[in-house]
Amino acid sequence: MNIKAVINILGKVMLIEAGLLLCPLLVGAIYGENSYVDYLVPMAVAVGAGLPSCFVGRRDRSIYAREGFVTVALAWILMSLVGALPFVLSGALTSYADALFETVSGFTTTGATVFDKVEGLPHSLLLWRSFTHLVGGMGVLVFVLAVLPDSSSGAMHIFRAEAPGPSVGKLVSKLRLTARILYAIYLAMTLVEALMLLAGGMPAFDSFVHSFSTAGTGGFGIKNDSIAGYSVYSQMVIAVFMFLFGLNFNLYYLILIGSVGKAMKSEEMHGYLVIVVLATLSIALNIMSMCGNFAEALRLSFFQVASISSTTGFSTADFGQWPAFSKGVLVVLMIVGACGGSTGGGIKVSRLMIMYKAVIADIRRMLHPRSVVSSKLEGELLDERTERNVFTYFALWVAIVALCTLLLGLDKGDLLTNFTATLACIGNIGPGLGLVGPMANFGWFSAPSKLLLSFVMLVGRLEIFPIIILFAPRTWKRG
Repeated sequence: MNIKAVINILGKVMLIEAGLLLCPLLVGAIYGENSYVDYLVPMAVAVGAGLPSCFVGRRDRSIYAREGFVTVALAWILMSLVGALPFVLSGALTSYADALFETVSGFTTTGATVFDKVEGLPHSLLLWRSFTHLVGGMGVLVFVLAVLPDSSSGAMHIFRAEAPGPSVGKLVSKLRLTARILYAIYLAMTLVEALMLLAGGMPAFDSFVHSFSTAGTGGFGIKNDSIAGYSVYSQMVIAVFMFLFGLNFNLYYLILIGSVGKAMKSEEMHGYLVIVVLATLSIALNIMSMCGNFAEALRLSFFQVASISSTTGFSTADFGQWPAFSKGVLVVLMIVGACGGSTGGGIKVSRLMIMYKAVIADIRRMLHPRSVVSSKLEGELLDERTERNVFTYFALWVAIVALCTLLLGLDKGDLLTNFTATLACIGNIGPGLGLVGPMANFGWFSAPSKLLLSFVMLVGRLEIFPIIILFAPRTWKRG
């Protein structure tokens, strides 16, 4: 384990977070909120911890798989610990456990909140909440790789450890350029959404804050009713962009370089589109009697399906009051999630497709023992290692959901609440059902439960393995 190289990168992460805290500081100054201390103190903490660390391990920056996983896990934990300070210093939250939950929810783009009401919060804090979504959506370490002039020899290990989905590769020959391309696409789409919301009459601050939350598929809003109070135009713009941010960003790169045909042939995109269409139509038909007409039911259904399938978590209606069938469909969407390589959470459509193809292949081998059976996804053969990794991930995912649901049972929630709260956190979705529904919050959980759910959010965003490797004793042994 090259601990010095890990410390060196973590120091750079801290310095970047100090720079990011300038954004809410400037917004607070613009709105005359006198919130300088709320952000200068965490900036000082980040610089104080980060600057000396940058001088550690400058000679040997070799990073391998083990160091990559550890660096990613520790970076997200440190970012959250420092990022929680403005909530406490501002007095918006008196408990550090609450502040940490809110910050982890922001960086992991979960969108679960402990706030009962958000409309009274300062503009600077509202911006910081949504800004954490923007930073966490594409990835903290991907951002580091994109902006730093030099990178370690093991940058690909960091990239793979943080990027969502069963596999990840470079779009171009240089990894730093890949990171910059991804962030350029990401920020361009965010800006386009903000401009479209502005064109629809949404105030400038609201437009950018909601675009940040949509881009990261996070779901932090600035109104107590989430998106319900805005115009139908604004709701539909947000719904469309939630869907778009739930797609694999490699598709946008292929379109940019003119490979539109290849992008349109994506199996995962087709699967995701089928899931969204079927879920939207089935829920619309199920809630039509509650809405008065099919058009209104379709609008509400599409928004909520786009929100849950992309794991954003915005809402325009209290879907906790919908029929059992519709709630069941939404729970399934919570589990499935978005595409690999997107800013969304969940198990990912690509993983489920790999599992389906592997199961079908196994059945064919049972029926025809002597035949050579292989599976393909996106035109490429699925090797045994990829299939094993996906099934291992799924087994761990199920075990974590079961264990967390049981542990939450020691608190005061019911089974539906605890189960969907766990799904909402590990899938980085935000709202669940029951006491954590779209019109409720997570503030009533005890401090230990909030810390547990914060841990589960990190596990979900980093897709289990970095956190497990961080705490595995063998990771820290020499050799």
